[in-house]
Amino acid sequence: MMKITAGSMHFKDLNNLVRQAQDSNITIDNCMGQRYIGAASNGKKITINGTPGNALGCYLDGSDIIVKGNAQDATGDTMNTGRIIVHGNCGDTTGYGMRGGKIFAHGDSGYRTGIHMKSYLDNPPVVVIGGAAGTFLGEYQAGGYIIVLGMNTKKKSIVGNFCGTGMHGGKMFLRCSLKDIPSSMPVQVKAEAATKDDMAEIDGYIAEYCKLFKEDKDQILNHEFVVITPNSANPYHNLYVHI
Repeated sequence: MMKITAGSMHFKDLNNLVRQAQDSNITIDNCMGQRYIGAASNGKKITINGTPGNALGCYLDGSDIIVKGNAQDATGDTMNTGRIIVHGNCGDTTGYGMRGGKIFAHGDSGYRTGIHMKSYLDNPPVVVIGGAAGTFLGEYQAGGYIIVLGMNTKKKSIVGNFCGTGMHGGKMFLRCSLKDIPSSMPVQVKAEAATKDDMAEIDGYIAEYCKLFKEDKDQILNHEFVVITPNSANPYHNLYVHI
């Protein structure tokens, strides 16, 4: 296993060490906001002790990145495959434009989580947030799954305002009841109580989350869930053209 003490090291120097490492198992200690860690990497397991900076795991192509702390903005930006596992909170635009792979956060995520997520063939992107998500969750979502469990958080609401704005594909699952959905949700999406078939789609992701963070799956599933999908009865065209 290769060990790197980041400290005040410049992010370019740190990323060069990670990129050139012959060892596939890398631990970064005392991480202090260095950006782009693990960018486009594949076949590696990168464990980070500290706080990585923006665009952690951007363009990730098959590696596992484990953060023993919080992550900043744009975690998993445009990632393809692999996993990012954050034992704390994530910042804004978590999963920005991701095309595949999985992001698991034990705590909260910031604004615009899952913005522009898209799905290709049989590798849907997945974001599982154990706490709450901020405003504009799933903005312009085009594919994949966003799952918000609302457990490990001090926030009163599981999501912020304008959830699903511009959403035209994929699904969101919120561990709450329909009465807890924000009134600011646009008419171009619909919120319904999740069925058994809906829950079967995400059962494996919930199980993986529980294994990673040592949570009780039965406790999580013994609760109402809401599924949010695009509402084809209220298309977006009337927002942009005069009819």
